[in-house]
Order: sequence, then structure tokens, then C-alpha cells
Amino acid sequence: MPAPKPLSESRTMRGSGAAGLATVGAAGVEVAREALAETQAAVEPLVPYLDTLRWVLIGVTLVGIGVAVYARWDDWRRGNR
Repeated sequence: MPAPKPLSESRTMRGSGAAGLATVGAAGVEVAREALAETQAAVEPLVPYLDTLRWVLIGVTLVGIGVAVYARWDDWRRGNR
């Protein structure tokens, strides 16, 4: 049985971390949108970018989940877990 590798080198942890950070970021965009509604005149040019940023973060979340799932499947296939 191979020696366990440190969690810092785990693909599962990296994928899960990326998904978690992107999820928090997407929620942060929603909070920022609500906060910016009060100062709408000053930040109105940024509103289209917030929608794009939210979708980019959702995409990063999905990629992170995919990496975590692939890493678990690959480790299972190799017999590491």
C-alpha cells in the first residue's frame, strides 16, 4: 500500500477548495449587487460585468467539482482509496 500523500497535494482537496471559493465568490457578487444598488448612479457601468463575473465563478465552481470527482474516481481506479 503506498504511503498517503499530504492533503496539500490532494487533487480532491484542490478541486473542492476551488469549488468552495468560487461558490463564496458568486454569493459575494450577489451581495455586492445589492450593496451597489444604493449607489447605482456611481457604479452603473459595472453592472454588466457583475453578471459576467457571477457566471465565471459558477463555471469555476463546476470545474472544481469536476476535478474533485475525477480525482476521487481516478484514485479509486488506481486502488489508492
